[in-house]
Amino acid sequence: MTSSPDRPPHATNHATNDATTDAGLREAQRWLAQSTADLDAARELAASGRHALACFLCQQAGEKAVSAYLFARGVEQVWGHALADLCEDAKALDPSFDVIKTVAMLLDKHYLATRYPSALPGGVPAQAYDSDDSRRAIEIAHDVDRFVRERLAALDNG
Repeated sequence: MTSSPDRPPHATNHATNDATTDAGLREAQRWLAQSTADLDAARELAASGRHALACFLCQQAGEKAVSAYLFARGVEQVWGHALADLCEDAKALDPSFDVIKTVAMLLDKHYLATRYPSALPGGVPAQAYDSDDSRRAIEIAHDVDRFVRERLAALDNG
């Protein structure tokens, strides 16, 4: 995987860029299943007014969806939580990830600030997020999921 000088790659791939393995596809399905569960839970949390946790789970759903793509492409290890970085790693395998990266990385702000008061000086995450925040996060997570699933379908048809 390529990396910029200021960060290590978040995925290590000892396979070729065209590689998809049965094991990689199985692992991708596991990550996609959890991504779906996280997004479903985010919707339920938002409906019950727990917007901070809904936003966090949207970030998690996006992270797991992009990780699924990387595993499907033969990446052996994926680490890190930033969608900006994970999409950059996916972009090395499929340049179209540049399209979703600009949207997906908006979920990165929900990784810490939704859970830790120290990330919100003077505030509490449970009180700082509202329905607009969770609605938008759910939309973005859904877009990331759809984008990844389209890329995976193209691998199956390719």
